[in-house]
Amino acid sequence: MLKKNLSLEQRKAWYGVLFAAPWMIGFAFLFLIPLFQSFRFSISTLKLATGGFITEYEGLANFKTLLFTHPTFNRTLVEAVSKMLVNVPIIIIFSLFAAVLLNQKFKGRTLARAIFFLPVIIASSAIAGLDSNNFIANVMQSASGAAEEGGNFLQSFELEKMLLDSGMAKGFVFYLTGAVDRIYEIISSSGVQILIFLAALQSISPSLYESAKMEGATGYEIFWKITFPMMTPLILTNTIYSVIDSFNNNSMSGLISKTAFAQFEFGHSAAMSWIYFLIISLLLLIIGWIISKRVFYYD
Repeated sequence: MLKKNLSLEQRKAWYGVLFAAPWMIGFAFLFLIPLFQSFRFSISTLKLATGGFITEYEGLANFKTLLFTHPTFNRTLVEAVSKMLVNVPIIIIFSLFAAVLLNQKFKGRTLARAIFFLPVIIASSAIAGLDSNNFIANVMQSASGAAEEGGNFLQSFELEKMLLDSGMAKGFVFYLTGAVDRIYEIISSSGVQILIFLAALQSISPSLYESAKMEGATGYEIFWKITFPMMTPLILTNTIYSVIDSFNNNSMSGLISKTAFAQFEFGHSAAMSWIYFLIISLLLLIIGWIISKRVFYYD
């Protein structure tokens, strides 16, 4: 009886709630309590005691210390945000361009798709956990060490030294190594986005393209009038995903981990996490609002 009284829009809304229910249940039972505890730690000082630890309320002292007296927090935070603002647009553009190419019909298309997704597999913990004598494992360990130290990935292969020894100018060498590092970073961060774009491209009705060609539309016009508008919902999805993914493993997350588990300053680490969380949330709201104004939904 209740099902008959619901309109189509109401049924869709309840389907959405049902789809999100596992996440909401998991958040309530697995994340809500740790979230509250981290906030309590951020406004307290933790001291080790017999059988555990004790907390002493400090108010906003930890936040003031980080924002006004900490030697590296502000600089690291600005670097993380700036890197995200530079990398995310490049990742989205590259992913969309690669997906459009991989969606074309040509021999070896399956192999080409696998090659573009290979960096995601190589970056997984399963590959990184291989035996230390394995070449790929050594590569991943070198990459992880370089990322934690703020260095470049390909410096582990002494590319810079090799080019300098060949007689190239320093400025040109640094430009080349920086470009190579950025290319690797963009490609290794684009595998999931390419798959999402590919799925979206394959869901576009071929009749739209056929009608456009019958009307004399060029390939350029078809892309900007059909493909790109139909992809805007997934552009929003991939942008949100890329923003979150860019903050997942960078110098800021390394500083938070080091502060907690190397320096044992859990109050400062929790305060860093909350500042970081609030900035990420604000950026996601702004970016999501700006892009959602241009999203086209085809009904």
